[in-house]
Amino acid sequence: MDKFIVSARKYRPQNFKTVIGQEHITSTLKNAINQNQLAHAYLFCGPRGVGKTTCARILSKTINCENRDADGEACNTCNSCVAFDQGISFNVHELDAASKNKVEEMKELIDQVRFAPQSGKYKVYIVDEVHMLTVNAFNAFLKTLEEPPPYAVFILATTEKHKILPTILSRCQIFDFKRIAPADTVAHLVEITNKESIKAEKSALHVIAQKSEGCLRDALSILDKIVSFTGGNITYGNTLEHLNILDEDYFFRLHDHLQSQTATEALLLFEEIHQKGFEGDTLLEGFAEFLRNVLVSMDPKTISLLEVSDDFKPRYLEAAAKSETGWLISSLNIISESAIQYKQARNKKLHVELTLIKLSYLKQAIQLSSGQQAPEKKKLTGDGKAISFRALSIQKIETDKKVEKPSAPSAKLTIQTSHQEEKKTTSARPEPKPAPVEAQRPVQKLGSLNALRNRAQQELGQQQISVPLEIGTLDEAWKKYTEKLIVEQNHSTATNFAYCELKVVDEHCFEVITTSNIQQKFIESEKSSLIHYMQEHFRDRLLKMTVTVVEKPNSENPIEKPLTSREIYSQMIEKNPLIQVLREKLHMNLE
Repeated sequence: MDKFIVSARKYRPQNFKTVIGQEHITSTLKNAINQNQLAHAYLFCGPRGVGKTTCARILSKTINCENRDADGEACNTCNSCVAFDQGISFNVHELDAASKNKVEEMKELIDQVRFAPQSGKYKVYIVDEVHMLTVNAFNAFLKTLEEPPPYAVFILATTEKHKILPTILSRCQIFDFKRIAPADTVAHLVEITNKESIKAEKSALHVIAQKSEGCLRDALSILDKIVSFTGGNITYGNTLEHLNILDEDYFFRLHDHLQSQTATEALLLFEEIHQKGFEGDTLLEGFAEFLRNVLVSMDPKTISLLEVSDDFKPRYLEAAAKSETGWLISSLNIISESAIQYKQARNKKLHVELTLIKLSYLKQAIQLSSGQQAPEKKKLTGDGKAISFRALSIQKIETDKKVEKPSAPSAKLTIQTSHQEEKKTTSARPEPKPAPVEAQRPVQKLGSLNALRNRAQQELGQQQISVPLEIGTLDEAWKKYTEKLIVEQNHSTATNFAYCELKVVDEHCFEVITTSNIQQKFIESEKSSLIHYMQEHFRDRLLKMTVTVVEKPNSENPIEKPLTSREIYSQMIEKNPLIQVLREKLHMNLE
């Protein structure tokens, strides 16, 4: 049985023309070789798995080739190429800076540079992960890198260019490798599956390319795993199952539910997704990517940015025809905020459900804020009046029928039109009829749910009355929070809270005085929860707290010096002189 070789090694490029997606690098290097303009130091930087080390090996092989072709490629038949392919070339030295990053190892490399190659023109030193070298190792390498022998070529490779010293960067020709485009990744995967006689759907290969995020080595590793998982028959379904990715069909269904404003169906679909084991953040991230694809499908100029398989492109174009640009942008904004807040949410499922509810009624909110002249009438509920969606305002409602009015007017949310019809009069200079007090209020348009909530709070007013911040009320609230810490079994923090001194600074600020830095750290660890508790207790959102350390002088806690044995004996004699007589009779020593 032959030993299995992973695809990333088996199909590693052996010349410049087989390198995938880095034509701007390979063409520059070939021209430099053909025109005899080879630099003494190169820096290859870029993401992982895009061909940095591969291009470094191909360059070192090509410059020592004895019979290069007209295109500047290695012949793969001469002694130098054969020795390189077999891994026994003495002209190529690879150093892993991640494990050999000290000054001593760098000095060993510098010592090797002094010796000229026995065969071939150049000695090539490939330093991989060069950003892992220590500062001292970099400094020891500077002089050799700046003025190496004419036969020495250094190729440095790194994924973190910003960690390299500027003095190193200034001595190298820098080549920035880019991520592999999904189309190039899919084409390479198709080529490999054909050579290996693997049946693979192109849509499945598109999923692998998107999952690899521009890293060709990751794409080949995923391909090997799925081939083992499926037995050589790669389909779209088993690829999604293996990679734990949501099927795009769910996103198309969710998009239709949101467009039709059926929140119930959207919530049921999310429950179906959740029952299959997918978390809420997976849905948010996937649906955001879906809406982005729908957005770029709306304009022929951006259709080239749609990175999906050909099977799904007609469905995206159909979804784009049903959508509006404003709705898509607003939806992406809501989903982005929800994804950021997802980790902090305690009930994550409810958090996603609230996001879906917002998206379900987003189209209605956009229509309300647009102020169209011929608005659409919404569905009536009960005996309600047909609504012309112009603007929202909060006003007090009084019934037209003769019923007893309540003792306190109740505030209700209603929708009214901001358009007022002007009545024509026969006078030469008509005077406008004064509008009622409620009608004179500026109408606030609904831009978001927050705007509606803020408007309602302004009209209805805050009914809660804040508790005055005094030393008595502050001590009471502090004791209650300390008892809360004891119930939560946080005894160390509760003990430090009990020994704090409180001081009222002003009506919105109080000071906590501690006696040590350790006590201060215990207070600071509970600061966020404590401020929230105090604001709720005093009903003051502006309430804040400062922590001050006031150390007590050492004189208050004098250190007692232990007495010696002779000092103890002297004190005992002063109290009872017979003790000295007893010691002399028994011939006892004090030591």
